[in-house]
Amino acid sequence: MSLFVEYTEPKWRHLDMRALSVDEFYLYLRSEFSSQTYLYSLSDECYTCPYTKVKALPAADVAAGVAEPLRLSSAFSLNFKIFEHDQGHYAYDNVSSLCWLRRSDLQEFGVYNLTLQANGTCAFAVDKPGVPINYAFIAVFVLVAALLITLKLVSCAWRCYRYDEATAAADSIGEAATKATQRKRLRSLDTFRGLSIVLMIFVNSGGGGYAWIEHAAWNGLHLADVVFPSFLWIMGVCIPLSVKSQLSRGSSKARICLRILWRSIKLFVIGLCLNSMSGPNLEQLRFMGVLQRFGVAYLVVGVLHTLCCRREPISPQRSWQRAVHDVCLFSGELAVLLALVATYLGLTFGLRVPGCPRGYLGPGGKHDYNAHPHCIGGAAGYADLQVLGNAHIYQHPTAKYVYDSTAFDPEGVFGCILSVVQALLGAFAGVTLLVHPNWQSRMRRWMLLAILLGLIGGALCGFSREGGAIPVNKNLWSLSFVCVTVSLALVILSLLYYIIDVRETWSWSGYPFTECGMNAIVMYVGHSVLHKMLPWHWRIGEMNTHFMLLLEATWNTLVWVGIALYLDAQEFYYSV
Repeated sequence: MSLFVEYTEPKWRHLDMRALSVDEFYLYLRSEFSSQTYLYSLSDECYTCPYTKVKALPAADVAAGVAEPLRLSSAFSLNFKIFEHDQGHYAYDNVSSLCWLRRSDLQEFGVYNLTLQANGTCAFAVDKPGVPINYAFIAVFVLVAALLITLKLVSCAWRCYRYDEATAAADSIGEAATKATQRKRLRSLDTFRGLSIVLMIFVNSGGGGYAWIEHAAWNGLHLADVVFPSFLWIMGVCIPLSVKSQLSRGSSKARICLRILWRSIKLFVIGLCLNSMSGPNLEQLRFMGVLQRFGVAYLVVGVLHTLCCRREPISPQRSWQRAVHDVCLFSGELAVLLALVATYLGLTFGLRVPGCPRGYLGPGGKHDYNAHPHCIGGAAGYADLQVLGNAHIYQHPTAKYVYDSTAFDPEGVFGCILSVVQALLGAFAGVTLLVHPNWQSRMRRWMLLAILLGLIGGALCGFSREGGAIPVNKNLWSLSFVCVTVSLALVILSLLYYIIDVRETWSWSGYPFTECGMNAIVMYVGHSVLHKMLPWHWRIGEMNTHFMLLLEATWNTLVWVGIALYLDAQEFYYSV
């Protein structure tokens, strides 16, 4: 079991191993060179960055005791360069170094030696091997599986003990009523929404401290970057279903638009209140956020679709008309979608940002070898700064700690343009669901659109993390990011739709995450407000291993899943 929990000796030689955090190791430095030298490092996480000075190494003939080791991160591969002369805070490739070393095998809780030899070459040695970090997933999976199996056995035993003929009759009636209700509701949508909110709670709880789970520093797509756009897209899918239902009940379009406006205002206000949890200082209150962006996208897409949809849809007569019927019904929204994309591209690549190159999409700071330190986000960052002001945008973006960048709001005003596009693409999937009568044609349409958007997104980013004209970037909510995440969402919905609504494969044991999807707003607001409270969160000791952080995040997520199951059992459902 010690392997699973990333065990390391509390003391190794004179070092306190428990003082290290997750993904940290000790590095001893020693110089046999005749003069003072300077160590610089660069993480692979920081793209096109200069090397950053770590410390000076004294000359070999300078009497000194055992130097304290450095504490460095092992989350990404590290590059080291040692220069004979001080290069300042940053060192660039146009200056020759004494030696260069790249290590991709550094592990958590390891102890390593880096020696500059007398001839100017670098030697690297392992004093103490680190520990593997991915076995924590196995340990947590075993613990959670054991817990769920135990709960299932206790539940079955209790039901058998309490079971009688009256209960059997009630169960059969309830089961029949449940099946009748399920036929009217697309269970796969609730399941997808529930899966998204569960993942959102998990990643907001830290995700075990794994780099590939947390948000990407700038370009790229990690697990945390997929959750928010999927949730936004699902909201778009539900809009045509909701509008059609209200129209069929005789509601006027004006009344529907007022309901959409009221719900959008509530979403925005709740998000604003969540931003004030650290203190209601209006002079520094962040105006935008996750729920605020939901509110903006829901308002635009909901009102637009309500105004464009027909109360009595026209049935196509010919086969080719039926093939494009959903596109024709969506023509008004499609025109707005294309206009928004054109607006985004025009502003992104045409807006003049003082002191920045036109069309810049980088994180500023030391990106691009410190060429544009105050240009984070290019047009998006500049527009948000002008509209919101520096005091009212997010002050701690990930790029600030990786690229030494300034403040930037990943849920700012400028990004709302393509967030609306994301929701509109979801609305088109909802229209397809209403128009096409059988599951084969629905899935065929969804998969074709997924392939098309995936190819467009891949072409825009050059099928790479940092390449292409428009890289995949959640911070900027870039066009390639929209295409790739919508493509992924279409594939996931198609799979869930086929498994749950078509094949009814899980009908014998219920639909996982469905109950969470039916109370998503309760779970999101609840976990945000109660983030640091028992029993949702706890701390034992240093909490400096992936195992402990993963266990805590999983526990918090399971508690909220249990709350969702309880609310469903009480038939309590809340939506704004």
